[in-house]
Amino acid sequence: MTVTLTEKAEFRLRAFLAGSAADTNDATKGIRISVSDGGCSGYEYAMDVTSKPQPEDLVIQQGKVTIYVDAKSAPLLEGIVIDFIDGVLESGFKFINPNATETCGCGKSFKTADCQSAGVPCN
Repeated sequence: MTVTLTEKAEFRLRAFLAGSAADTNDATKGIRISVSDGGCSGYEYAMDVTSKPQPEDLVIQQGKVTIYVDAKSAPLLEGIVIDFIDGVLESGFKFINPNATETCGCGKSFKTADCQSAGVPCN
């Protein structure tokens, strides 16, 4: 499983995790990424702070950030690059997904070629 954070994304996530008071277990605190059915293109990205990963989550260490990947979403997230954009018109995390054949304007949802995968089913 390959998930890549750009230098900017890792810096932002490290800062966010350091300032997050939601979870107190620093040993397992990280970001959990997943995909769910929804959004304007079929699948929707989710990224949450957690210190309680699910038992089946895949664990990836990217620099000083621990990334937990939802096992069911892993086929849809294989090879993804997460960047952080800070601009006048757009700011936030950007997902660059080699599995996506189509994305919506907001960049938070996507579609695969046949809308089929081992991940969460697409309606």
